[in-house]
Amino acid sequence: MRWYIVQAFSGYEKQVQRSLTDRINRSDFADSFGDVLVPTEEVVEMKDGKKRKSERKFFPGYVLIQMEMNDNTWHIVKDCPRIMGFIGGTPETPAPITQVEADRILNRLNQTETDPRPKTLFEPGEELLVIDGPFTDFKGLVEKVDYEKSKLHLTVNVFNRPTQVELEFSKVEKLD
Repeated sequence: MRWYIVQAFSGYEKQVQRSLTDRINRSDFADSFGDVLVPTEEVVEMKDGKKRKSERKFFPGYVLIQMEMNDNTWHIVKDCPRIMGFIGGTPETPAPITQVEADRILNRLNQTETDPRPKTLFEPGEELLVIDGPFTDFKGLVEKVDYEKSKLHLTVNVFNRPTQVELEFSKVEKLD
């Protein structure tokens, strides 16, 4: 069995996963299929001073399918509602992803189960906009990021003087 990627309507990935799994189980070719996965990762965000975990898709609009490719299995997948088609190869003969790519995706799935990532990643030297608190509408440069406490150390210019402030992730947003 090899891993294939199908493009699904964005926002319907979980529904496609459920309907595809149902179609596979009802077919005579269930032994030609392995896992059907929506690549998601667990992320942590601060809301109202509390850490909350949520799920985020890291390949929105795509579903991974482990399968043996033949005419019958191709039709089961292709005829599933809200699937636009296979990614890679030609529409009639899709190409599987390499085992290295599949392993990288599967390792990322397993890694986030044990170590959730923050919802927003910040980099030192990045410019952010303060959206809440006494420094609202000020721009600041990230000096240090503390993911354990979900806090940032920013340098904000107040009356043309650099001022160090510590803010929660929820009090800032990235500039476009």
